[in-house]
Amino acid sequence: MNSNGFIKLTNFLVQLEQHKINYTLAHHRDESIMVLTAVPGQRWEIEFFHDGSVEIERFTSAGEIEGEAVLSELFPAYIEPDTELTVPQEKVA
Repeated sequence: MNSNGFIKLTNFLVQLEQHKINYTLAHHRDESIMVLTAVPGQRWEIEFFHDGSVEIERFTSAGEIEGEAVLSELFPAYIEPDTELTVPQEKVA
């Protein structure tokens, strides 16, 4: 990461800390560092690249709170057709 990209990243992290916004760092691409953060109603993925560029993807909530039943929609939408599902059983003491 060149000095411009590093300076942008560290300045941004200082701002997050000053505003008491929690964040997590991730490394998914060879040429970047990602900052993941969430504020009420939004989740942000901010990638700082070695060339000094920045990419941001923001996920916004519609503000609807759903119950546990909606979890049944998660796995069928994203599993491979040939994947066998196993559901862990609750342990009874």
